[in-house]
Amino acid sequence: MSDTIVIIGAGQAGGWTAKTLRDKGFTGRLVVVGDESWDFYERPPLSKSALQQAQPPFSPLFSAETLAALNLEWRRPLRAEAIDRAAQEVVLSSGERLRYDQLVIATGGQARLPGREWQAHPRVYTLRSWDDATRLRAGLSAGQRVAVVGGGWIGLEIAATARGLGKAVTVFESQPRLCQRSVDPDVSSGLLALHQSHGVTVHLNCGAVTLDDQQGLALIGSAATEQQAFDCVVVGIGVTLNSELAARAGLKVAQGIVVDARGRTSDPAIFAVGDVAQHPRLGLCLQSWAWAQNQAIATAAAMRDPQAPEYDDGPWLWSDQYGHNIQILGLPGVADRTWIRRQPAGDVYFSLDERGRLTQLVSFNDPRTVKLARRWQASDRELDPAQLVNPEFSLMSLK
Repeated sequence: MSDTIVIIGAGQAGGWTAKTLRDKGFTGRLVVVGDESWDFYERPPLSKSALQQAQPPFSPLFSAETLAALNLEWRRPLRAEAIDRAAQEVVLSSGERLRYDQLVIATGGQARLPGREWQAHPRVYTLRSWDDATRLRAGLSAGQRVAVVGGGWIGLEIAATARGLGKAVTVFESQPRLCQRSVDPDVSSGLLALHQSHGVTVHLNCGAVTLDDQQGLALIGSAATEQQAFDCVVVGIGVTLNSELAARAGLKVAQGIVVDARGRTSDPAIFAVGDVAQHPRLGLCLQSWAWAQNQAIATAAAMRDPQAPEYDDGPWLWSDQYGHNIQILGLPGVADRTWIRRQPAGDVYFSLDERGRLTQLVSFNDPRTVKLARRWQASDRELDPAQLVNPEFSLMSLK
């Protein structure tokens, strides 16, 4: 068994890898390389409670006692600059070379910006880390007019939080609809109506959004709008995966780092977990809490036992906006048809293929149906749309 395991990345995936390795009996040297000064922490609060309170509580991934019991060697705040696969060493930004028997890459991603001028403007913010949230909280506190560039999940969560703080919020989305890449048009329409009902101005079909400066304020313009001045501009247009370290080391990289169902890369001594790892069946990368945690746990278990169960869970993510818990299970297909169940607590959207099998479910405030949907997908059940949309019909009878 390995004597030294090095984990590059101290986010959620890296944290769960470390904990699971210890839970599965690894007693050797466990080194974590992180580019932040913080211990592992929960990231979902960054777009919500971390922006809402003047002194928000830090949300550690593990208790102080649990973290201490992991007996980690930290290298922070440092970056891994190179992987020498022949020597099985990681070269750090400090010049240190860390020898490994097994290596885990959990480098995640970084927020994308439309151009260099965005990075330099003091009114422009992104949100990927605790330090980002601290800076953005100060920006929201100091201003009233907030622009959110990007109508995906992170952008919409920030928009909802800013509205809850009483800010005037405008969302700029380059595509014809909100969350276009992850949900079907009916769900996008529901999200649009939700935000408009809370006073958010939403501009769709914006194309490339421009940034100029007006005496320190940010001027935002687009093909669909005139230039407007904002006190605070938050960019949420996706991430650039931190896969360059793996690529330079000669590992197989496609959309992300290519891994098998046990997290192993093209080098049998190297594994990848979290955002930067490509889903082995879907051939794409997922940015979600569930993927970062569960795929990391499965990979760490496989590092200890090559016969451990393979990981093949489909996409599952959730979002909290205006007091609504929105859960998304699966991905819609091109030829799917969506059926809507109207309920007092919130609507549920069922996307079915031509045989009536569920490909995606989007639930507003109905976690029980999400649990049922998992069973339907696992059993490949064919569903009757007439039953799904009838609020008098008990979905529990479809167990």
